[in-house]
Amino acid sequence: MDTSTIIWIVVGVIALIALIAVIAWIATSNRRREKQVEGRRHEAAEMRDRAAEVEEAAREREVRAAKADAAARDAQAKAAEAQLEAERLADRSREHRSDADRLRAERDQHARGAEAVDPDVLDGGDRAPSEGEPRR
Repeated sequence: MDTSTIIWIVVGVIALIALIAVIAWIATSNRRREKQVEGRRHEAAEMRDRAAEVEEAAREREVRAAKADAAARDAQAKAAEAQLEAERLADRSREHRSDADRLRAERDQHARGAEAVDPDVLDGGDRAPSEGEPRR
């Protein structure tokens, strides 16, 4: 074998080794890229799951907010109803006080009338002592 044949064999072996290295690099690069893509898919799926959980929590909060709003409206309606009842009772109280004042005025008028016709009452409004009663 002459030197040029040996050189061509060495060049061929080096070329074959370089070709195998390139193929191995491409294969591992593809696997690495596939792992990265799969990792991103997994991360995206986790993010979607978290987004779904947050959406569910938001819906639950909306339901709670709607219930609280309904309870607040109910409480406001009851408060308005209670306010009307309080006003009605205050009106009734004023009527009763007015009636009581009117009755006291009527009582006073009757008392004055009785004093005016009672022979036992002196001019100053004091009762005269009856027989057997000591004078003051």
